[in-house]
Amino acid sequence: MAREREAVPADRGRARRPDRTGTVVRDGVRLAWEVHGDGPTTVLLMPTWSIVPSRFWKAQVPYLARHHRVVTFDGRGSGRSDSPAGAASYTDEEFAADTVAVMDATGTSTAVLVALSCGATWAVHVAARHPARVLGIFAIGPACGLAVAQPERERYAWDERHDTTEGWAKYNKWYWLEGGLEDFRRFFFERMFHEPHSTKQVEDALDWSAAISPQVLADTRAGGLGLDGARATPLEPLCAEVRCPVTVLHGSEDRVRPVAVGARLAELTGGRLVVAEGSGHGLPGREPVLVNTMVHEFVDSVSPAPPSPATRVRALRRARRVLYLSSPIGLGHAARDVAIATELRRRRPDLQVDWLAQDPVTRMLAAAGERVHPASASLANESDHIEQEAGEHDLHAFTAIRRMDEILVHNFMVFDDVVREEHYDLVVGDEAWDVDHFLHENPERKHFGFAWLTDFVGWLPIPDGGREEARLTADYNEEMLEHRARFPWVRDRSVFVGNPEDVVPQRFGPNLPDIREWTEQHFAFSGYVTGLTAPDAPGRVALRRSLGYRPEHRVCVVTVGGSGVGEPLLRRVMDAVPVARREMPELRFLVVCGPRIDPASLSRPDGAQVLGYVPRLAEHLAACDLAVVQGGLTTCMELAAAGTPFVYVPLRHHFEQAFHVRHRLERYGAGQHLDYAQACDPEVLAKSMIATLVAGSTARPVETDGAARAAELLAELC
Repeated sequence: MAREREAVPADRGRARRPDRTGTVVRDGVRLAWEVHGDGPTTVLLMPTWSIVPSRFWKAQVPYLARHHRVVTFDGRGSGRSDSPAGAASYTDEEFAADTVAVMDATGTSTAVLVALSCGATWAVHVAARHPARVLGIFAIGPACGLAVAQPERERYAWDERHDTTEGWAKYNKWYWLEGGLEDFRRFFFERMFHEPHSTKQVEDALDWSAAISPQVLADTRAGGLGLDGARATPLEPLCAEVRCPVTVLHGSEDRVRPVAVGARLAELTGGRLVVAEGSGHGLPGREPVLVNTMVHEFVDSVSPAPPSPATRVRALRRARRVLYLSSPIGLGHAARDVAIATELRRRRPDLQVDWLAQDPVTRMLAAAGERVHPASASLANESDHIEQEAGEHDLHAFTAIRRMDEILVHNFMVFDDVVREEHYDLVVGDEAWDVDHFLHENPERKHFGFAWLTDFVGWLPIPDGGREEARLTADYNEEMLEHRARFPWVRDRSVFVGNPEDVVPQRFGPNLPDIREWTEQHFAFSGYVTGLTAPDAPGRVALRRSLGYRPEHRVCVVTVGGSGVGEPLLRRVMDAVPVARREMPELRFLVVCGPRIDPASLSRPDGAQVLGYVPRLAEHLAACDLAVVQGGLTTCMELAAAGTPFVYVPLRHHFEQAFHVRHRLERYGAGQHLDYAQACDPEVLAKSMIATLVAGSTARPVETDGAARAAELLAELC
């Protein structure tokens, strides 16, 4: 049976929280607003049709708020704002007056109004009636109020009953009120996001629109159409009164309102029309990089900042520079990346390496003496999001990353700002999913060498996700395959951290290629990259002594990575410590919480030492007699390379640990797998630990030259 899709909290996955929130009451209607950032110019992101709240601007707010002051509010009938009754409460004039009330409440004297769909109509009303307060209008897919023929829609009157519910006949008052609203919502959002691989945008819109009632939605449409007692004001005469600059962005394949509507608005306001070829109605969600950059440029054009001094260095005088992006999901990425960067500098002694990374990776980099780019402070933290998504030793990795889309957009925009402002010969992305995806979506933004590193290829469905998860993972894989086929030059090199046999022998999805065969065709292989060469027997004795291990003790290191997801496993191990020590009294436990778990939150049974962040963790893994770990690839392979016996307990629903990591460990004959349900029994866990320690490591040798091989592949690009 497939798992039911859980309701997602409204603030989960946000890349930026508001600096201020509040409400304003106008004519008895409460309107909820947010303010982000403190730039000199305010960008007011207008509400759109009340079927969705202001969260539909989620891909724009974080980026724009880094450069400007941003105000959003939920339009009446949506989100946290009130839903008054009756069509007269939802006229264009009401929405325009709400906008002015929010501006007053937030201390906004003037603003650039950015609007999608119906919001463009209200922006025109505000600009015509309050010209001194509107610096400019950026209208995206304007939809309402202009006399442009749309035969496909006009054949079905909105307020009349029809003998069909197909197509635009679903856009009908009676169909909504008599049980068809859910069907309409899916139809509408699949028209809004008709581009291939838009599953997440459709899903978001369905989630956001689930709260609206059929009557409120009907009232909003009747109000805009001037029906059911409402009065409609013609828009075209108001357009002639707009004096501020106007830019209209409209998709050429908009299936909600044709591009002719956008062209008409630009003509009537004397504005500029930009057509997004091949795009639909939902541009803020489907083309966030385009929208973000165009809005930012528009704001700068109508409210320019003072010019700042600039320096240009002649190309041949420029130092060789690499910008290294290291994933924060698991500190093992940083360890291998530092090893690769060290080898790269041996081949290019004049090379400057900057790191764009997040906490806790930045701590590890600082300890290693690496230079962390100041823009790293602007990145939204992916570890926070992962922890919010996790349950008790349960992390649906595919879903968590899918829900991280707002964070990924924001972090790509931070990266894009960096590489626009500074020169880099090469960008190295170690599973920097944001950069790889959005460079393929916007290949014109690439003007540097780009190398992609990963230790797994292919999103794989967890069986209890059923057909829907299989469909979604295959869709994500297919999009990646299309990216690579259409723009092979975006990646100058793709490096698999491992060997061909380490790639799972599965398919990307029905009627899609075999993952291993495709990876062999499109990747170079570095072999495994270890952060520490395993010591020989005398070296291990010396290492144990330097770490404070006593000769008579058998030491078990317990570690769960750089996020807080592994805390439940640490608790289970603590429960098993007394049981294991009854069987083996000389056994001692070194429990490493990492940077995001409070050591004080754990019990301390006899024989267990609890530490926080341990910079020399790789040395402990090489020196100890046993390890208990979560199932991340880097930690497990470090243990395999060191010849350390270990028990690994993969996170439930974590496809990478369940399939990709386990496949590789079984190939190397490394580690003892244990399900979390078994690990919850202290007797079973203790028995597994002792049996694994006694049996010793069975892993076959792991290559130790991966960092050098990876560096050779990268050195050719810089």
